[in-house]
Amino acid sequence: MWKGLVVALLLAGCVQLPPSAQDIQAKRFQPVSDKAVVYIVRDNLGPLLDDTLWLGDSEMITTHTGTYYRWEVAPGTRRISGFGPSNALITLNVEAGKIYFVLHGVSGTVRSGVQMSHLERLDEQTGRASVARASLL
Repeated sequence: MWKGLVVALLLAGCVQLPPSAQDIQAKRFQPVSDKAVVYIVRDNLGPLLDDTLWLGDSEMITTHTGTYYRWEVAPGTRRISGFGPSNALITLNVEAGKIYFVLHGVSGTVRSGVQMSHLERLDEQTGRASVARASLL
């Protein structure tokens, strides 16, 4: 009986939950007519460290390996910057009805924490592929 329970628990740990309705909707990559859409993605590569970003001057997110965030903003100059130990910074000039992709890379170790991070704009094909492999924050 115990062996069956142990096997069932081990298998349950391997089961991946289905994506949320918000994740499915965000991966349709639909533009917004009066806003720009910016996807910020952390690939499945790199350390399992959390890192915090400022989106503009008033919104903060914490990214994790293998996740992404969909940010809808008014057109204009938008800044994404690191917080705390993160030294990441990128400025985008975004237009309404367009979609942008930004990779958030992080290096460091669990023991020493985040040592460096960077932000870089991705082309549409690479950005869509990266978001498709990730989960919505």
